[in-house]
Amino acid sequence: MNARAYSHRTFAALAVRNFRLYFFGQLVSVSGTWMQSVALGWLVLQTTGSSIDLGYVIALQFVPMLLAGPYGGVVADRRRKRDILYVTQGVSGLLALALGLAVTLDQVSMPFLYVTAALLGVVNLFDNPARQSFVQEMVGPELIANAVTLNSVLMNAGRLIGPGVAAAFIAVFGSAVCFYANAVSYLAVLVALVAMRSADFQPMRTVTREKGQVRLGLRYVKSQPHLREVLVAMAAVGTFAYNFTVTLPLLARITFHAHSASDYGVLTAAMGLGAVVGGLVMAYRARPTTALLAGLSLAFAVALLLVGAMPSFTWDAVVLIPTGAISLAFISTANSFVQTNSTQEMRGRVMSLFALAFLGTTPIGSLLVGVVVDHSNPRVGVWMGAVVALGTGAYLVRAAAARRNAPQGVAAYR
Repeated sequence: MNARAYSHRTFAALAVRNFRLYFFGQLVSVSGTWMQSVALGWLVLQTTGSSIDLGYVIALQFVPMLLAGPYGGVVADRRRKRDILYVTQGVSGLLALALGLAVTLDQVSMPFLYVTAALLGVVNLFDNPARQSFVQEMVGPELIANAVTLNSVLMNAGRLIGPGVAAAFIAVFGSAVCFYANAVSYLAVLVALVAMRSADFQPMRTVTREKGQVRLGLRYVKSQPHLREVLVAMAAVGTFAYNFTVTLPLLARITFHAHSASDYGVLTAAMGLGAVVGGLVMAYRARPTTALLAGLSLAFAVALLLVGAMPSFTWDAVVLIPTGAISLAFISTANSFVQTNSTQEMRGRVMSLFALAFLGTTPIGSLLVGVVVDHSNPRVGVWMGAVVALGTGAYLVRAAAARRNAPQGVAAYR
């Protein structure tokens, strides 16, 4: 296959005007979000120096998802996704502005950071399922896997750009500028949403307000073993392995004795670089399967073992590149599989459960990792995730084997 054909297949979803607008608006916004993430983590460590406090701030951003994740999916199934995004993106920008003003006015305190983190979590409760299910509304079912992967690529392109810029801004101007930049970046998304053509959206069924819709969504997933397996795998890996916002700053500061936010930014950017490469490879691959997900989970376990074992900062940054590629491939494969194997009227609720499995488990994982690191060291926190990823891969392999050995007509799903 020549380069032109490869490029066309890899970036197929960008041929859709509405998705193209969304993609580039999000690229600007996500870069700002990663700038804020770096600045917020470093701000907590500067304020208290405690890994447990860092775990609290990160956890609070996901507690609403943990407690009420399915309800956010119900709202996404009932409402127009674009209308929800107008609200969530606008409020996110205002919260970023509030963080910048607090730093500028020297009013930063841990209670303020806790409250702001929790409010960001409430916004994410509604934003995530709406944003995830909005993708198919823009591109249709044929391009959903490609669009989801490209969306993951842009998230990590932001990770590649944002931390490096954040580190430079913190060193020269202080952390407030990162929060202001993030506030302004949300304008790019709002402009993109306004510029979209309503007539180009794919028709999507919505549901009317009724009692028991959360329970109905849970029963639906329970009745679909292939969805249930992927969500269980995502919950396990999300809880114990995807804690890089905790482990990376602690590796930089404690294990490698870094004293600058730029060092943390280098580790995050290295992982983002790998994720972009991994995402472009996955965008070319059209069909997500549970067998592929099992292999990626096992590969992720090996990568995490190496991240925790590296003897120097430089080698850790190098190993984080393939780790980022594998981690992105795992997320995008799981996301695409869940979206392509759920019905339209259930997609918001299913994606809210995916967000609950991946993001809503963060409070548990970040606090647990914070405590483990506080009583040992950051390497142990990373290795804990490696062990769980290994077990998750084995679980998916076993599930696939059980389906192959099932009588014909039983468990005839992918």
